[in-house]
Amino acid sequence: MSNTTELGKSSKVLSVEFERVVGGPIERVWRHLTETTLLPGWFGHGTIEPKVGGRVHLMDGHIRGVVTLWQPPQRLSYTWDVFAPGDGPDAVSAYPQSYLSFALEPRDANVLLRLTHLPILDRFEKQNMMGWHTFLDMLTTSLRGEKVEERPFYMKKNAALYGIDLNNLVR
Repeated sequence: MSNTTELGKSSKVLSVEFERVVGGPIERVWRHLTETTLLPGWFGHGTIEPKVGGRVHLMDGHIRGVVTLWQPPQRLSYTWDVFAPGDGPDAVSAYPQSYLSFALEPRDANVLLRLTHLPILDRFEKQNMMGWHTFLDMLTTSLRGEKVEERPFYMKKNAALYGIDLNNLVR
């Protein structure tokens, strides 16, 4: 047995972060992030079981996970596992598990929303930024009570911002 001491190593984790001021009050924003009836307006059909350990099933099963932090109406976090259409309930994601977090802070009549998604694979960084920018545009429009366009409307605009060719997405 060696007498040498193993030293730890440091690594940097790539993440995507957004801050956006949206219309309040904070309880209304929380409902848009968590309630089954409001999710389709910006995020797609799905459910988030309202408790730590609760099941997350979003975008018709494309995203699945588990609630890791449930502190209404300020903080929500859950695991983020990506699945292909048709993957059964016992499928294993082909991608590493990541984590999505929302933090909400009142700002007068508005709310500061902070979104953090990590870790992000290098090859998906720009697409991830485009995707979250798109979802946040849809959420902001929904919170304003305006008609939310179909996702491709926002994706086209945001693809141009991030230099993404929508016909050649990285897989």
